[in-house]
Amino acid sequence: KLVDENLLDVVVGLPAGLFFGTGIPAAILVFRKDKKKHNVMFIDASREFVDAKTRSYLGEDHIVKIVKTYKKRKNVNKYAYVADFAEIEENDFNLNIPHYVDTFEEEEEIDVRAVQKEIDGLEKELATVQKEMAEYLKELGL
Repeated sequence: KLVDENLLDVVVGLPAGLFFGTGIPAAILVFRKDKKKHNVMFIDASREFVDAKTRSYLGEDHIVKIVKTYKKRKNVNKYAYVADFAEIEENDFNLNIPHYVDTFEEEEEIDVRAVQKEIDGLEKELATVQKEMAEYLKELGL
């Protein structure tokens, strides 16, 4: 209903452990009555924090980044996305940030042959060291 009536302006995802006694991520929802465009901005700030011993916190630079992104209201790759009403409706009004902000990072491709070659070299080096160690032990009479 909040999206349908164009009241929800932005959803900001925050990191886990930001608030005392909570180990789960939190979110800030900002509402506005005077919105002109029928859309909602999603900001994934879940990786924007300083990890302290007792709990995490947002640094000044993190807060500035969130506010600047909100004010510009532009899509930012892997950080922010402005979804129109139709897109939110298509997602059954699910406001879960990963539905709108793609933070997926592809893993580097592993060169299996190079890794195997490195393992083979290490095994040869280990065999050489073990042979030397055995000779030293023999000299010591052990």
